[in-house]
Amino acid sequence: MGLRKNPNKMSQKIFIKTFGCQMNEYDSNRIYDSVKKIGFEKTDNYDDANCYLLNTCHIRDKAKEKVYHEIGRVKKIFRSKQKPLVIIAGCVAQAENQEMLRREPYIDLVVGPQSYHKINNTILNYLKKKEKMEETDFDAVSKFKYFSKIKNEAGKVSSFLTIQEGCDKFCHFCVVPYTRGPECSRPFQQILDEAKYLSEKGTKEIILLGQNVNAYNDGKNRLSNLIMEIEKIPDIKRIRYTTSHPKDMTEDLINVYKNSQKLMPLVHLPIQSGSDKILKLMNRKHTIKDYLYIFEKLKKINSKIEFSSDFIIGYPGEKDGDFENTLSLIEKINFINSYSFIFSARPGTVAFDLELTDKKISAQRLEMIQNKLYENQMNRNKLFKNQTINVLVENLTDDKTQTFGRSEYMTSVVFNGNKEHIGKIVPVKINKFNRTTLFGEIVKGLDKKVA
Repeated sequence: MGLRKNPNKMSQKIFIKTFGCQMNEYDSNRIYDSVKKIGFEKTDNYDDANCYLLNTCHIRDKAKEKVYHEIGRVKKIFRSKQKPLVIIAGCVAQAENQEMLRREPYIDLVVGPQSYHKINNTILNYLKKKEKMEETDFDAVSKFKYFSKIKNEAGKVSSFLTIQEGCDKFCHFCVVPYTRGPECSRPFQQILDEAKYLSEKGTKEIILLGQNVNAYNDGKNRLSNLIMEIEKIPDIKRIRYTTSHPKDMTEDLINVYKNSQKLMPLVHLPIQSGSDKILKLMNRKHTIKDYLYIFEKLKKINSKIEFSSDFIIGYPGEKDGDFENTLSLIEKINFINSYSFIFSARPGTVAFDLELTDKKISAQRLEMIQNKLYENQMNRNKLFKNQTINVLVENLTDDKTQTFGRSEYMTSVVFNGNKEHIGKIVPVKINKFNRTTLFGEIVKGLDKKVA
């Protein structure tokens, strides 16, 4: 195995490969924070890893097969070396658990996303007994409590912060309720403590995470209260949250956009379809009218607020009229950045056994949707040309010749800053753009007054 008997000597190295959502990225960083306690150092080079952990996602098509493909790749990498401890974590681990251990002998441990607080003991038990096992209990409360005692050392200029996990919505296409369990919110003060610590470590922007982030509820405190409290942390300059559900877009949260100075004007609010018929088949629990009410109310509060969304194309039962309704909604809302995918059935969900829409038709529809969404992005970015915008600088570009940051709308911005600008909000005049990125020059003089 190549693992020493006493990992407390900081002699081991762990490499984590992360698939999927922002919450998986957050979880991977917290796993690093945890295993450090038993002697595992983070490495970005899998060649010298004693432990290889794959943090998986079950949302997209063929998620399970991607895991086995990745394990095949790891086998080749370590063919002439000592085998590392191989751990499968995340939502595929939760869904497949014992089956993964049976199917692939190269896997040693399987750990579900609500059992990460047990990962240290799981590893130590394996090193002692060499017994393969899976930990896939739903125990978010214990997980939150455990990680509250371990500092989040992954603080970046823009940092993720999980506030809620799980889902009670049971959309017919979605596996999240089965892989992440029921909705569970972290204690209010626990989140604030982590936010303050991240700020002390240099974080300027906090992105609050949850499978249904706006369902956050800890006693009398909701997401709206959390945003306004984090706003009081002086060095936090920007606040975002994702992913939200239209059903939980409550009046108190909408009204935060009147009062908050730090909540960014981009609302990522997945609708999935522009057809009420399809929304009902999906069990989404909201209508187009509900969505437009939220849109119009927020636009009335601040006309600069923009929306992004998610769309599932070719959901079982989708006809031409349903698709046309989706196109019409995209034109009406003018989403500035959205994700769109052809429906893929997930085992264990209600939609798994439904009759699929013809693949060719679905592909044609997806192309039309994406062309429209891309057109919206280009038109939106074109408006920034020759304008000066505020950019939160995150890092240098890979070639170290320029700086990278994001606008208030999360658009990537590349410009001629330097290392001293990292962590600051600077004025950048935009002179070029493409669909995903703005390019510009820092406005000399004004950058001396930046945040």
